[in-house]
Amino acid sequence: MINQKNKNQERLKRHQRVRNKVFGTSERPRLCVYRSLSGIYAQIIDDSKGMTLASSSALNKDLKDSIKDLNKTAQAEAVGQDIAKKTLKLKISKVVFDRGGYIYSGRVKALADAARKAGLEF
Repeated sequence: MINQKNKNQERLKRHQRVRNKVFGTSERPRLCVYRSLSGIYAQIIDDSKGMTLASSSALNKDLKDSIKDLNKTAQAEAVGQDIAKKTLKLKISKVVFDRGGYIYSGRVKALADAARKAGLEF
């Protein structure tokens, strides 16, 4: 019998390999991305303190109404711009990007590019 691969299990393995190398500090926190079927989520995390400094998602009340008619890639761009604005308000301009084990294309890339255009450096 052929065993089918569990794609999420494989993604978690990739994410763990990345997390062994990527660590967010208070000077340069980690921008972590989670992608689900319905939306995309981004967090700015300080791993040295174990705190989430800022977060944004396609389900936020302030974003939800403005992006409900957009496709998922455009929603990811809006989330990237929103997380960049929140991070810059905290006077943080440099972050470490954690793609969460996902392939750097599509929605993950759109979020990262929008965050870069809005002023984040990574």
